[in-house]
Amino acid sequence: MEEIALTDVIVEKEASPAELMALEEMMKAGLFWGRRKAKTHPRMKSFVFATRNGIEIIDLHQTKQLFEESLDFIKSKIADGGSVLLVGTTPAAKAVTEEFAKKLNWPYVAERWLGGILTNFKTLSKRISYFKKLKTDKAAGRFEKLTKKERLNIDREIEELTIKFSGVENMEKLPAVVFVIGATEHLTAVKEAKIMKIPVVAMVNTDFNPEIVDYAIPSNDRSKPAIEWVLSKLETASEEAKKQIVEKNDLTKQK
Repeated sequence: MEEIALTDVIVEKEASPAELMALEEMMKAGLFWGRRKAKTHPRMKSFVFATRNGIEIIDLHQTKQLFEESLDFIKSKIADGGSVLLVGTTPAAKAVTEEFAKKLNWPYVAERWLGGILTNFKTLSKRISYFKKLKTDKAAGRFEKLTKKERLNIDREIEELTIKFSGVENMEKLPAVVFVIGATEHLTAVKEAKIMKIPVVAMVNTDFNPEIVDYAIPSNDRSKPAIEWVLSKLETASEEAKKQIVEKNDLTKQK
């Protein structure tokens, strides 16, 4: 692949040392790589800085600005007690999504989006309760008296339900935000969130209409380093929001 320099992926304009450092981090993580020019969505053209060998180069200045706006929004939702549902099922995002969500104790979908997670949440909650009961009963040895075939069937059911519900097992209410890694591949999730009036923040590449989501982050959504970089900033934002909650509670106690 063609060698890319920093000046190839950012517009030459005045920037502070801190801003340049952030832009260089984004470049090294590969956030600037778009799709082939032939696949560019008309609404994404304004976010394209240049084209190299038929591949669109995303304007990192705009990415940085929009990402910061997205982080501020997410922080406000977390500080108000809301949760963020993280969605990333592509090969590059799957493992990172699960690891990150478990670390922060966020609900997540890393296997396959199960239709109705948001739009049919009440029914889903009943299925999750059933799933939890199966696991509890098995751990307590309540299936020991069943036949070998019956126990095998229960084990298979638990395995199937684990794949479906493991990431949303502890999601007791609808999330305040849905964060999507790769909106193109998760259009069903985006549509469900829109139906339920849940704001969507998404990493979007040059082949997607950014106007479909509430907060679009123009970026390479198929690169593991790019995804990891975005999630690292998301983790920092989450920690800052939690500090705000603690400070708010302390002030309440003092009154």
